[in-house]
Amino acid sequence: MALFASHKETQFGVGDRIRVIQKIKEGERTRSYSFEGMVLGIKGRDVNRSFTVRRIGAGHIGIERIYPLASPTIEKIEVLRRGKEGVRHAKLYYSRDKSKKEIEKIFSRAARKIKAKKK
Repeated sequence: MALFASHKETQFGVGDRIRVIQKIKEGERTRSYSFEGMVLGIKGRDVNRSFTVRRIGAGHIGIERIYPLASPTIEKIEVLRRGKEGVRHAKLYYSRDKSKKEIEKIFSRAARKIKAKKK
């Protein structure tokens, strides 16, 4: 149960909003495909490590993709926004049942707890 993983130079964790850019080969030409969402969980060790990314698509339907970390098709991972430190679960599967607004509320509550502890 890992809270963080790294791909090349980029380190990301559970709760971060990331963009995964993949190379896809179609026939003789290659194209880039990007998938943007929140990291729900990281599992496995060493070469077998994988992570799950979830986003809300059109019609409020959740779309999840599971990526192996050692996949040669992953070109780059960009961290768009860091998750809050107060969310300490290794797997954020409970967020599947929540709306975007409710998820933001959870993260802001966790941020307030951390801020209060630092004072």
